Amino acid sequence: MWNSFPGVHHTSYRSAPMSGEAEQCGAIIGCSAVTDVDPRAELCDLVGGDDPASRLWSAIDCGRMAEIVPELPDLQMEQDPIHRHKDVLAHTIAVVAKTPDDLVVRLAALFHDIGKPRTRSYEHGEVTFRHHEAVGARMTRKRMTALCFDERTVEDVSELVRLSGRFKGYASGWSDAAVRRYARDAGPLLGRLNQLVRSDCTTRNLQKEADLHRQIDDLERRIAELAEAERKAAERPQIDGAAVMAHLGVAPGPDVGRALAWLLELKRTEGELPLDELLARLDDWWAENGWRAGSLDPDPNLPSTQPSKEMS
Repeated sequence: MWNSFPGVHHTSYRSAPMSGEAEQCGAIIGCSAVTDVDPRAELCDLVGGDDPASRLWSAIDCGRMAEIVPELPDLQMEQDPIHRHKDVLAHTIAVVAKTPDDLVVRLAALFHDIGKPRTRSYEHGEVTFRHHEAVGARMTRKRMTALCFDERTVEDVSELVRLSGRFKGYASGWSDAAVRRYARDAGPLLGRLNQLVRSDCTTRNLQKEADLHRQIDDLERRIAELAEAERKAAERPQIDGAAVMAHLGVAPGPDVGRALAWLLELKRTEGELPLDELLARLDDWWAENGWRAGSLDPDPNLPSTQPSKEMS
C-alpha cells in the first residue's frame, strides 16, 4: 500500500553493491558464506539492527536470500499495480528499513507482500493482487515454520501479514463498528500492526505521507475513545441496587439510582473500599443528601435499580 516512488528504480534504496562473489557477500552480511550457519538466526541478523536494507540487498545479490527465503527474490519481477515501474521487492525492503527494530514487525514487513506473485492477475489492463495478504499469511507461516521459528513468532508475524491491508479505505470513512472490528481483529498486535501500516508508505510525496500518518493518528484516537466509553459503560458500583435498598431501607426508585451514581463515582476516584467503610460512607452520603436526593441526576449508564436476586 501507499508505495509511490514516481520514476525511481529500486537501486535508489540500495547502499550495497550490485554484484560480488559468494565470499564477498558473506563478508558483507556476516555469515552467508559459512555453510553451517542457522538460516533462522541469519535471517534475524539480516533484518535486525541499523540499516537492514544494505544487508538484505547484499543477501539477494549474492543469492543467499534465495536459499533462506526463496519466495522473496521473486518479488523483483512483480510490478506495483499503481506504479508499474517499481518492483515489489524494492518496496518491501524499503518498508523493512522504515520499521522500528522489532523482530516481529521487521519480519512482517519482509513478508507482507510475499503473496503477490501467486495472486497476480490482469483486469481491464491493470495488474492486481487480490487477497494477497491472506495468501501471503499462509506462505509466511509455512516458510517461518520451515526455518524453525518458535510458534508464537510464527503466529504473530503471519497474523500481521494477514491484517496488513486492513487499513485501506479508512480515509473514505469508517463507522465506529468498523473501528472496533479493526481493533478487535488485531488484538494484542494492534500497536505492531499500526507500526507496520505507518512503515508501508514509501512515497517521497511528503504531503501523502503526512496524510497517512494523520489518518493513523485519527484511527488510534478513535480506538482509545471507544475503548474508554465501553469501559465506562461496563463499570458497576461496588454494591448493587438490592444491597443499597437493603442497607438504607428504601424502596426501588430514583433515589436508589442516585445512590448508585454516587457509589460509582466513589469507586472511580478511590477504588475498591472495605465493605464496612463503604457502607459507612454511604450512610454519611445518605444522611447529607437523602432528603434532597431528588435533585441529583443519576448516571444514565447505571443498570436498573430493581432488586436483584443476589447481593454483591
